[in-house]
Amino acid sequence: MAALEVEEEASERMDKSMEAARSSIATVRTGRASTSLLDRVQVNYYGAPTPLRTIAGVTTPDASTLLVQPFDASALKDIERAILESDVGLTPNNDGKIIRLNIPTLTAERRKELTKTVAKLGEDGKVAVRNVRRDAIKKLQKLGKDGLISEDEQKDMEMDIQKMTDTCIKQIDELVLAKEKELTTV
Repeated sequence: MAALEVEEEASERMDKSMEAARSSIATVRTGRASTSLLDRVQVNYYGAPTPLRTIAGVTTPDASTLLVQPFDASALKDIERAILESDVGLTPNNDGKIIRLNIPTLTAERRKELTKTVAKLGEDGKVAVRNVRRDAIKKLQKLGKDGLISEDEQKDMEMDIQKMTDTCIKQIDELVLAKEKELTTV
């Protein structure tokens, strides 16, 4: 594997880690109904964990309500159970055909709790990016040890990877700050 391939692979993996962090931070609720709140909910559908989005339509009829309409009516109970067991913190109201989720306004205590959750999700994203950096640097060191690249090339590539890492971590920090600001704004 050439040094450029290592750098390209690291870049792709860092982008994927960034996108994963971005999507997980977006699932934290801010007092307004958003269909992304239910993105992390996994439903035990016929014995297999299935993303809620694949077995039900999620809509927002107004700013404080989410409607979950299963494509298969027999999955209604499973969806309701999955929402109750998830970390979303909402209680589903089942009317036999659809599930309504009323989003209450956030209390100061809940805002602090969600701010901590956002910080943890951001930290998880940064750890993933750092793991990509570690793996890439190990590969570069192996290439250097095997004599496939010079020491100077190895150091230059390591610096490039460190710069990519710093950029990704800065972007994750900005995402976390923006979400925390959104949460603390009443």
